[in-house]
Amino acid sequence: MKIEMLSTGDEVLQGDIADTNAAWCGQELNELGLSFSRRQTVADNMNDIVDALQQAAERSDWVLVNGGLGPTSDDLSAEAAARLTACELELNQDWLKQLEAWYVAQNTKMPESNIKQAMLPKGAVMVDNPIGTACGFIVEHAGAKLIFTPGVPSEFKRMLKEQWFPQLIAAAPNAQAKVKRFYTFGLSESSLSDRFNDLALPEGVHLGYRSARPSIEVKLFYPREAPEYEQLSQVVRNELADHVFTEDQGNWALHLQQLMIAQGKKLALAESCTGGMLAAELVAVAGSSAYLDRGFVTYSNQAKQQSIGVPTATIEQYGAVSIETSQAMALGALKHSEADIALSVTGIAGPSGGSEEKPVGTVCFTLAEGDKCISQQLLLSNRSRSVVRIMSTAVAMDMLRRYLTGSPVLGDYQHLKRIDSADRIL
Repeated sequence: MKIEMLSTGDEVLQGDIADTNAAWCGQELNELGLSFSRRQTVADNMNDIVDALQQAAERSDWVLVNGGLGPTSDDLSAEAAARLTACELELNQDWLKQLEAWYVAQNTKMPESNIKQAMLPKGAVMVDNPIGTACGFIVEHAGAKLIFTPGVPSEFKRMLKEQWFPQLIAAAPNAQAKVKRFYTFGLSESSLSDRFNDLALPEGVHLGYRSARPSIEVKLFYPREAPEYEQLSQVVRNELADHVFTEDQGNWALHLQQLMIAQGKKLALAESCTGGMLAAELVAVAGSSAYLDRGFVTYSNQAKQQSIGVPTATIEQYGAVSIETSQAMALGALKHSEADIALSVTGIAGPSGGSEEKPVGTVCFTLAEGDKCISQQLLLSNRSRSVVRIMSTAVAMDMLRRYLTGSPVLGDYQHLKRIDSADRIL
């Protein structure tokens, strides 16, 4: 089955708006064992849109059209569909009633211009939009089905999930429809691929990789009925070993939350170069207050001393970016909180502030529980300030994940250089 996507809009074509709808849909189709044969973007020009629709219909089974269903003069998709199919636009009474009810619920008078959103090509099948004012619709032309969808991402995604994807699954029952996902940290995309070069996979089963900093996602695609699925999943799992942060869902913070709550532990944070990024990642998941006690952003030396009691002598002797200072930060966070475990991060994010001994990208980490500290100093060289902070946050989260799951806390990070480490009882 050939599926093509046509995005419309000057703002998309000119780069003012990123086409996240197309990217999302491509990923979703991939999980269904399907894919786009072609994607293109067309300006808000009637002749260009009709021409693109005609060509797409002639070479595809389904054409997904996105955008151009609003109430303004540059929203041309419905009229273009009518011209393509040589029919008139007609008022869809069902959608008009829903539009009017929507505005009543908003306690607002419906503008006359919104009636345009109920004007559909004659004979089109309406596709409901339960959360917006632009319904979708399906027309047939040149042996293809064309589905027209709104550009608002939330409306687009819900419409496809609830009303289009089920049609595709029914039309392609033999498509690969399952994906097992492994979200890894510490291995490069090329090294991951090398690990599985000699893995013999049954027909219809294959591996895919996607880099989405800081994770690299390993995907095992398999048919709906694959008796060797569990065995293959275990082979991949064994090969990846403790580099797997999570499986099937890629939210690291959610996984850490589940682990912390299951073990009944509280967490405190002491951050310097990450500037609260670690705390922000964790609290982005609802329910984090069940385990996250507090966080200290101690950017200056004075803040480290005043907020969490880092000894002045420690900073003077070893420097603010040192294993010793990171240990004092973690222990200070424990002392000044109700937490069981503390994580600390201190480093040089750049672009300035580095030295020959401690270049930009030098970052120290400590995980502490009780009087035990596990620490490491890494060099994240040749990376921007933003990437140093993102990767530092990821390393801290990975240390916590490893500690809670009984894996070695200091992971084998192929793309990061470990300068020093310490495992001490203080």
